[in-house]
Amino acid sequence: MTEPHCVEQFLGQARLPKFAVPKRYDIFLKPDLKTCKFTGTVKIIVDVVEDTWFLVFNAAEISVEDGTIWFQGHGSSQKVQPLGITIAEKDEILVLRFKDALPHGEGVLLMGFEGTLNDRMKGFYRSAYKHNGEKKNMAVTQFEAADARRCFPCWDEPAFKATFKMTLEVPSDHTALSNMPITKEEVNGDVKKLFYQESPIMSTYLVAVVVGLFDFVEAYTTDGIMVRVYCQFGKTNQGKFALDVAVKTLDLYKEYFAVPYALPKLDMIAIPDFAAGAMENYGLVTYRETDLLYDERHSAAANKQRVATVVAHELAHQWFGNLVTMEWWTHLWLNEGFATWVSYLAADSLFPEWKIWTQFLDDTVSGLRLDALAESHPIEVDIKHASEIDEIFDAISYSKGASLIRMLQYFLGAECFQKSLASYVKRFSFSNAKTEDLWNVLEEESGEPVTLLMNSWTKQQGYPVVHVTLRDGKLNLVQSHFLASGSAGVGEWIVPITLCCGSYAIQKKFLLKTKSEQIDVSHLLDCSVTNNEDSGGCSWIKFNVDQTGFYRVKYDGELETGIRYAVENNKLSPTDRFGILDDSYSLCMASKQSLSSLLSLMTAYREEPEYTVISHLITVSYKVIYMIADAKPELSDDIKQFAISLLQHSAERLGWDPKEGESHLDAMLRGEILTALVQFGHSVTRDEGLKRFNAFLNDRDTSLLPPDTRYAAYVAVMKTVDKTNKYGYDSLLKIYRETDLSQEKARILRCLASSSDPDIVLEALNFVLSSEVKNQDAVYGLAGISEAGREVAWRWLKDNWDYIAKTWGSGFVIVSFVSRIVSSFSSDEMADEIKEFFTTKVIPAISRTVRQSLERVRIHANWVHSIRSESSLADVIKELACRKF
Repeated sequence: MTEPHCVEQFLGQARLPKFAVPKRYDIFLKPDLKTCKFTGTVKIIVDVVEDTWFLVFNAAEISVEDGTIWFQGHGSSQKVQPLGITIAEKDEILVLRFKDALPHGEGVLLMGFEGTLNDRMKGFYRSAYKHNGEKKNMAVTQFEAADARRCFPCWDEPAFKATFKMTLEVPSDHTALSNMPITKEEVNGDVKKLFYQESPIMSTYLVAVVVGLFDFVEAYTTDGIMVRVYCQFGKTNQGKFALDVAVKTLDLYKEYFAVPYALPKLDMIAIPDFAAGAMENYGLVTYRETDLLYDERHSAAANKQRVATVVAHELAHQWFGNLVTMEWWTHLWLNEGFATWVSYLAADSLFPEWKIWTQFLDDTVSGLRLDALAESHPIEVDIKHASEIDEIFDAISYSKGASLIRMLQYFLGAECFQKSLASYVKRFSFSNAKTEDLWNVLEEESGEPVTLLMNSWTKQQGYPVVHVTLRDGKLNLVQSHFLASGSAGVGEWIVPITLCCGSYAIQKKFLLKTKSEQIDVSHLLDCSVTNNEDSGGCSWIKFNVDQTGFYRVKYDGELETGIRYAVENNKLSPTDRFGILDDSYSLCMASKQSLSSLLSLMTAYREEPEYTVISHLITVSYKVIYMIADAKPELSDDIKQFAISLLQHSAERLGWDPKEGESHLDAMLRGEILTALVQFGHSVTRDEGLKRFNAFLNDRDTSLLPPDTRYAAYVAVMKTVDKTNKYGYDSLLKIYRETDLSQEKARILRCLASSSDPDIVLEALNFVLSSEVKNQDAVYGLAGISEAGREVAWRWLKDNWDYIAKTWGSGFVIVSFVSRIVSSFSSDEMADEIKEFFTTKVIPAISRTVRQSLERVRIHANWVHSIRSESSLADVIKELACRKF
């Protein structure tokens, strides 16, 4: 029972009390797009389930008028106003205290409120665009994770599901969208009132409203669901690809989850100012323009793939997240991990030629990188306050979560896994679920010890490296907690081990349930030699077949030799070749393997044919070049020449010009390889890029510089720019100012800071903060900071921190400011300086990011020390740089 005199008991709590729960919201909103203010009322049907004198719910940055608040209890004809109203700004809650205990049962709470359409891309905010040359404002909602409270008073937690009935009053010439279709429209001169159908039961963070001037394209699913893509006038052709993907994906998910899409319509809309990539609001999905619109002439193949996977991700949420919702943010990964994994499932079905499951390894690596930090966090992370939520929208929730789902699917089998998921969705439709609920269903359906297996992966952070040795036909396996620092961790996992011996036809699977185990594989080795006459007498064993497990493998002795042989002789799948390279690189970073051995392995990939593997070889090369520059700068030219030699085969095959009938993956690879060659100092590639850019600048002929190679040419331009010659920089800004394609603007922003002149880097970073760059796009300007610009960028960050913190005080963008600039350093001295600066500057939204970034700096410092201690490294690099492959 709640005591009638104690308001303070509700302050500082992580969760709202449950003695009263919302059942239905009737919301009226009237946004003023000129003054950027809004007013509204909310009538909430509240079920009082326990004795209480209080109603406690969320409100933030809105003014609730005392005289508008009243409560009418169950069976009562009297409307009662609260005796007292307590607004706790820090906790973002509103407490109403009443004279008498509220009667049990359903009552009605009514409130009037007003607020500001803010410019911070959260809550109910404004976004600017141009219509017929005139600047306009649109009103947009972004409520995930805990920002519905910035639009209307509510129980703003995922578990407090309710139905929503929206009414909007807007200019009569504007389009106003919400989760559900319009049921009635009343026009009164230059304003209109729109009434929307009541929604199914859902969480507050999925409520959505968008008001502005839009055009659209539409199509229908096989079930007759109307799907529309909304965008600014003149851009509808750019919405057709996403529309086609959406229609096919809804049909695919209906079959996979064995549950139809629950709403009568699906709208997707491109928003000019949007902090995240996209947001899965039920029936009204909002996107950055770059993630929804695709231009056949000016968008690259990578942009096309991004649109497809983002659309598939957001539509997966209509089942995983919207229909079945996590109970609390601790279980965020149930939303994001599953949506990430399922998006690959959809993309593979729609575009099998993309080989998307090989590309999935990029997601796995993102999770492995972050989870190798001591400052990582478990998948199920304890959230104590709303301010902590944004930071867990990271590679642990998304990439590690998706990778564990893939690991579990492989362990249970695809058919069993799909049927179990369908059962889970049916059982928890229109309700909330925890991680344990999913495990229970999977365990019931499969008969496997899913809970025991998966608890070791979701309730503790990190993952193992499995150290394997072979002696007398017996494999010795020892697992230990892998940390990129090289330190010893404390974790222990139940590891689903898979291995193949000399052939994918000879496989073995088992669970490693202890710290170490010995396995007799002599019969597998005999079988391998017998069945592989071309093995040259070299038997090889590959662990973690097709990289389905979320762990690393360290091979010793003859096993390491065998793996090198298997890579060089094309015995392994692309996923396994990728995994071998990434494990070696990560072990090298952790000083568990020499850089010389990593470089030697990299030579085995000189004729690699697969896009994803070459792309990762480029990523590794970038990092090695960076570390060599800090550890042994006298070897910088030699290591760059070595990296160039690794890419020559593919570069010569692809060239600059697209070939008729070439694959989507070749188109993506061409741009990545040419960009890398420019960055590594390959003069021939740089000069060709400059020539093509100058021709393109004159008449914008896309045949001279197709979108897939445009970024490489832009980087080539910036590599020639310094304070005495700014022609290229100014020319890129000219293109930036003239284009209305968001993807082109992003391309240019990503290269502006890649100059080797610190003065130009500073000018580019200052441009990022100018009014010419949307707040959402600042992250692009941080992407290409050159090695020479690191110190400049750090000073710039310190000098502008107050403005940055005020402008991007929470959310995804400010995290990028910290991680991208801070993580690039590699000395203990810089780590100390960074730590000292943030001692008084840390805000809750970035505290974890600062700690992680500092840890990365110290890891890099350790790696630099390790590289310096390799006495023979100079000879190895010089020999490799001069070798003709």
